[in-house]
Amino acid sequence: MSTALIVLAAGQGTRMNSDLPKVLHSLGGFPLFAHALKAATALGAEKTVLVVGHGAKDVSRAASEHDPNVLIVEQPEQNGTADAVKHARADVLFDLVDAVNSNNAAGEYYLTDIVAIARERGLSATAVTCEESETIGINTRPQLAAAEAAFQARARSDALENGVTLVAPDTVYFALDTVLGRDVTIEPNVVFGPGVTVESGARIRAFSHLEGCHVGAGAIVGPFARLRPGAELSNDVRIGNFVEIKNAQIGDGAKVNHLTYVGDADIGEGSNIGAGTVTCNYDGVNKHRTTIGRNVFIGSDTMLVAPVKIGDNAMTASGSVVNRDVPEGGLGIARARQENKPGFALRWFEKLKSTGKIRDKGQR
Repeated sequence: MSTALIVLAAGQGTRMNSDLPKVLHSLGGFPLFAHALKAATALGAEKTVLVVGHGAKDVSRAASEHDPNVLIVEQPEQNGTADAVKHARADVLFDLVDAVNSNNAAGEYYLTDIVAIARERGLSATAVTCEESETIGINTRPQLAAAEAAFQARARSDALENGVTLVAPDTVYFALDTVLGRDVTIEPNVVFGPGVTVESGARIRAFSHLEGCHVGAGAIVGPFARLRPGAELSNDVRIGNFVEIKNAQIGDGAKVNHLTYVGDADIGEGSNIGAGTVTCNYDGVNKHRTTIGRNVFIGSDTMLVAPVKIGDNAMTASGSVVNRDVPEGGLGIARARQENKPGFALRWFEKLKSTGKIRDKGQR
C-alpha cells in the first residue's frame, strides 16, 4: 500500500507573531496544511498520514474537516522533522530515520540527514528538481506574503493557459480550489474565496467577491457584486451592481440587477427582481425561505417577508411589503395610499423660516 506522509512544521511560529499555529495560516484561501494535502493527493497514494505537533488539537480538527479520510498522528515533543516521521512508521525510510542523530546546534533530528546515511549503506538517492517557489519555507509574515504572491502568480498563469481571459491579471485573486471554464472572462479586482466554480462563457465583472458558489454558463456577475456560500446561478443569469446572493437558487435567464439582497431563496427562470428588493429571511432566531416562480416581476423596493411564495407569472407593486403568498398570475400590492396636500410644502417652509429653524436655504 502506497502512503503519502506529510509532516507539518511543529514549531510555534513565534516569528509569525501569532497565537495561531503556523500551518493554520491562510494561503490561497486555505490553511497551509491544505496545500500539502493537495500535493499528496496528486501522488495517488492509497492513504495519507498527517503528522501534527504544536496546536495539534486545532490542526487535527481543521484537517479532519478538510479531508475526513486523512490519518492524523501526533508528535508530542517537537524534536525535528526526522523525529516527526518516526511517529508514522510504512519500511526502508524508517530504518534510515532511526539512524539519524541530533549532533547539530539545535539538538534536533533532521530528515535531510537520511540522504547521507542511505549513501553510506549503498542505497541510491534521487533528486527531483522543481521550481524554487514550490519549496519555499514559511516562518514569518513576509515569507507568508511571498508565498501568497507565488501562489497567485501560478494560479493566474494556469488560468490564462486554460483559456480564461484575465483583463488585469495582477488584480485577480484565486483560492486553492477555484475552477474556471473555458472562455470565462474575469475583469479587474475580483476575489475568489474557497469553493467557487464558474462555467464556460461566464463573465465576472470588476470588484466582485465570490465564495462557496456556482456560476452557470453565460452568466454575468457584477460589477460590485457579492456571491456568498450556497449561491447557485443557472445559465445566462444576470447579477448586477451592489447585489448580494446567499444560499439561493437563481433560475435560467433570471435577472437581479441592482441594489438587492437575495438570501435563502429560490427564483424561477426568466424572473426579474427590481432594484432595492430584499428577501427578509431572518426573524432574529431562524432563517426562512422565499420562493419566486417563473417569469415573475418583482417591483423595485419590494420587501419579501419570508416565508412567502410568489406564483409563476405574478408580480409585486413597487414599494410593497409582501408577507402573504401571491397567487400565479396575480399582483401583490401592500403600501399606504398616497395623499397630496396642496400648498403644504410652501406653508411649511415659511413657518420654519419665521421661527428661525432654517438658517441656510442650502440645508433644505
